[in-house]
Amino acid sequence: MGAANSSNRSDNSLYNDDDVNFDHFQILRAIGKGSFGKVCIVQKRDSGVLYAMKYVSRSACESRGALGGVLKEVELLSSLEHPFLVNLWFSFQDEEDLFMVCDLLTGGDLRYHLQNRVEFSEESVALFVCELGSALDYLQLQRVVHRDVKPDNILLDGAGHAHLTDFNIATRLAKDALACSMSGTKPYMAPEVFMCALDEVAGYTYPVDWWSLGVVAYEMRANIRPFSVHSNTALVDVKHILSSPVHYPRYWSPDFVDLLTKLLCVHPGGRISSQQELQQTPLLRHIDFKEVLEKRTKPPFKPPEDHLNCDPCLELEEMIVETRPLHKKKKRLAKQRSAQRDSDPETALVKEFIVYNRFKELKRKDMEKKEREWERELEEAMANSVVTTLAPIMEKPSENLTVSSTLHENTPNDSMTNTNMVRQSSKKSTTMTTLSSSLQMCSNCQRSDSRKSKNTESLEFIDRSPSPNTLAGGGGGGDST
Repeated sequence: MGAANSSNRSDNSLYNDDDVNFDHFQILRAIGKGSFGKVCIVQKRDSGVLYAMKYVSRSACESRGALGGVLKEVELLSSLEHPFLVNLWFSFQDEEDLFMVCDLLTGGDLRYHLQNRVEFSEESVALFVCELGSALDYLQLQRVVHRDVKPDNILLDGAGHAHLTDFNIATRLAKDALACSMSGTKPYMAPEVFMCALDEVAGYTYPVDWWSLGVVAYEMRANIRPFSVHSNTALVDVKHILSSPVHYPRYWSPDFVDLLTKLLCVHPGGRISSQQELQQTPLLRHIDFKEVLEKRTKPPFKPPEDHLNCDPCLELEEMIVETRPLHKKKKRLAKQRSAQRDSDPETALVKEFIVYNRFKELKRKDMEKKEREWERELEEAMANSVVTTLAPIMEKPSENLTVSSTLHENTPNDSMTNTNMVRQSSKKSTTMTTLSSSLQMCSNCQRSDSRKSKNTESLEFIDRSPSPNTLAGGGGGGDST
């Protein structure tokens, strides 16, 4: 399985809110087989994109007590995304199987290439260690221990980049917690895992994956493992074997031996267990890990392109030997559902199984990103709209206000004229001097009108006063005049 797909897809046309099921994919061919399931190449009917579909039998998982591992794997993969992981895109189920649709990597797994006697150079192994170390460093940030790093679970894309897959026995640790179960594949398990099984230590943590990476790196270069440990080796013997010194061929460079020695350190505290520690080794000190992460470093080994890098017998087995072939699932389930409608109720699905659609998650994250940008723009706009300076206040504002008020009460025509002048001066952006002089003129007019008003009131008071002749003559006002 290789780089037919990329985990960095950004095609908005692929965003789809519909739930995905088996009918959305066309089955092309089988390419892998595991303990509880198989892997095949599928094509999504609406977009034409190729994926790898892993499917496991519900009945087989339930009978062997492995259902919990599948549920945990889907839960973990739905929360992870990294360039050197085989990322999950969809998950769904039906009455027979549980499905995980992931990146398609057509370069095959490392086990396939080792069995075909591929000779990996020190440069190739060094790049694999950088890429897989980057993935393990990311998993450690997510508090995930893979616990099964081995050539079978390392897939290459078409260009030759390495990707870690199969999280069936992986676990997410609580903060400052330890794992304590004996999980993994014996030849690749770290010493502390066996010591934990022998009750010599309380537990283990992330460095176990880096030990496994060291075993894989040694095997890639030498085509044999550094320790003669097998599935039936007793725990006490394993402890003795792992504590023995490792043989390194003389033709290996000192820097390469130094790297493997630090990965295969028996004591977890002295073992390389982070990308930062990888960068400090003499062999990898010159490597730009940013270019590695962006897959701009060209791998020295490129898988063949003229054929699928997998066992061709898997397709024949699926077509001939399989009792419930995948390409006949649709008709088979249709008959089962028809019979169930006539008799028993529909078979219950696994409630704990997560139905996942990465495109929905990408769409949701895009909306959250846009909302954060809108909020930031709104906050910036509000911050920029705050008045930082005040315009100078005109002198004697109360006097001008009094004049304006008096004009409104006593001289409406002049007041109207003044208001028009103010509006016209505002529209034409005239100077405040013109407005001030206009107000002064209106003030002088008001003072003159005020004096006239007072004189008029005074005369009216005198005219209303009785004259001495009127008081003496008793009503002869006309004759006297």
